[in-house]
Amino acid sequence: MSHILLLLSLVLFLQSTDVVITYPQPGDILRGQVEVTGGMDVPGFVSAELTFSFASDSADNGFVIQTFSQPVPDSVIAVWDTTLITDGAYALRLRVFLQDGSIQEAVVSNLTIQNDEPTPTATLAVTSTPEIFNTASPPTLTPRPVPTLQTFPSPTPLPANPATVTSSSIYATFARGALIVSALFIIFSFILRLRKS
Repeated sequence: MSHILLLLSLVLFLQSTDVVITYPQPGDILRGQVEVTGGMDVPGFVSAELTFSFASDSADNGFVIQTFSQPVPDSVIAVWDTTLITDGAYALRLRVFLQDGSIQEAVVSNLTIQNDEPTPTATLAVTSTPEIFNTASPPTLTPRPVPTLQTFPSPTPLPANPATVTSSSIYATFARGALIVSALFIIFSFILRLRKS
């Protein structure tokens, strides 16, 4: 009985070593396009997925990098574009789903994404000879130019409007209109009278 248990545990151990991420490794600092290498060729393979998650996320929440419907032998299994995520600590997980419903996985934690280059700090150069200042003559000050104010032209009065209307012109126009209407009324009544007769 103990031989069977030993043989069974050996088979399970050999199967679990087939799901592996060989690059990147824990502690690596990554940037840009990262080729993830590893293997997932195990008996009873159904599907697999490569995901990443925040290092602080202890749950199985992850963001899918790539899914697989066929096993990939030991080689580059995916390209992870780290420029799409913020810098920080992450974990990488390769999960293989098997026909019997079990899952085999390989996890690489403690990965650092650092796409933003740190800003270089300036170093001061120390000169070997000290500078000697002449304190006998005070420094000369140059006066600043005084800004000149812009002058704008003053507005000019507009000319008189030639189209002015007076009350006498309104009365004259009204009288002309009344005279024309009266003349037309007389003419039309004369024409109607001629037709009747």
